[in-house]
Amino acid sequence: MPRAILKTNISFGLVNIPVKVYTATEERAIAFKLLCGKCKTPLKYKRWCEKCKREVPWEEVIRGYEIAKNKYIPISEEELATIKLETTHRIEIIKFVDLTDIDPIYMAKSYYLVPDKGAERAYSLFKEVLQLTGKVAIGRVVMRDKEHLVLIRPYKKGLVMTDLHYASEVRDINSLEELKKLVHLKEAEIKLAQALVAKLSGKSLKLEEFKDRYKEAVEKLVEEKAAGMEIKAEKPEKIKPTQDLLQALKASIEIKGKKKKK
Repeated sequence: MPRAILKTNISFGLVNIPVKVYTATEERAIAFKLLCGKCKTPLKYKRWCEKCKREVPWEEVIRGYEIAKNKYIPISEEELATIKLETTHRIEIIKFVDLTDIDPIYMAKSYYLVPDKGAERAYSLFKEVLQLTGKVAIGRVVMRDKEHLVLIRPYKKGLVMTDLHYASEVRDINSLEELKKLVHLKEAEIKLAQALVAKLSGKSLKLEEFKDRYKEAVEKLVEEKAAGMEIKAEKPEKIKPTQDLLQALKASIEIKGKKKKK
């Protein structure tokens, strides 16, 4: 049974909706342990003070904000509690917008919002009005030492809240030097590329059909090695950039056409 990471309130005008926040996603990548190369013992990390030359226990650890190189101002939990923002205890709804107004690059981690006890009616109304208007709510809430900008939208039976990056957190793509070397394309290249996209286009995307093939391959590798099999490493194939775009596009369309016929 998952545990709520936060209890808060959606503030919608004068309507107050108590909600519980659950993490909506989880990483399932392969988790490797770092081992000692000699004895294969798992390595441990210590909170080491270079000046005192000792390991610092958790009860002695404090927060510090760096104001200059190697110069810190200590900040206690009690001092942080003196910051009085309305969003410390609620999700303050700022405005309602169309989902298409938000570039996906701004979207980060997602959370499920569920009604707390007694808030079922107000929660249902908020969800229903978002569905009827086709809008999403933009709000602010303090979580984990930061005031987050969030998006709230209907999702299946409930609501999902997505953390949004601030504009200052998204790097400017125009600052990348490589993009200044782009070239003009030939009309024939564009048309063939469009034809290939049409060949590769499907009616709908079903994410349930996709699995982490790398994770499965690593698990198989571990099983084989545990069974005493010898693992032979092969040199990775060097992929070269395509020089003749027209020829490559034509060949790609032909291959796709043959696969469809089969």
